[in-house]
Amino acid sequence: MKKSSIIGIIIIAIAIGIIISTYADSSTYASFAVAKSTQAELHIVGKLNKEKELFYNPQKDANYFAFYMKDNKGSECKVIFNGAKPQDFERSEQIVVAGKIINDEFHASKILMKCPSKYTKDQVEVSGG
Repeated sequence: MKKSSIIGIIIIAIAIGIIISTYADSSTYASFAVAKSTQAELHIVGKLNKEKELFYNPQKDANYFAFYMKDNKGSECKVIFNGAKPQDFERSEQIVVAGKIINDEFHASKILMKCPSKYTKDQVEVSGG
């Protein structure tokens, strides 16, 4: 085989690997109602329910943060995040959580926040470890 053929096959293999890894990592946007009926990883867009308590005690467990969130369809669910509470979390205008429902609670692997700003719209991403 010529060197150019081998290099071409390697480039095609790398491209296929990138496409597969991108597809496997992607998830879709849904509501809590849809999340309760599937075991797939989903993104839920909503707002923090400020009327309910946030659960975060770094002295007891710095990697446990729980809160209640309403999705864009008005359905509410308790969200558990295995990580530290993001800074200025209570001030966020909108929250996107990625994860899945386990025992009627949404277990988030990632939290994205749209924070209010006077000049720009910032998005902060927090991943659990």
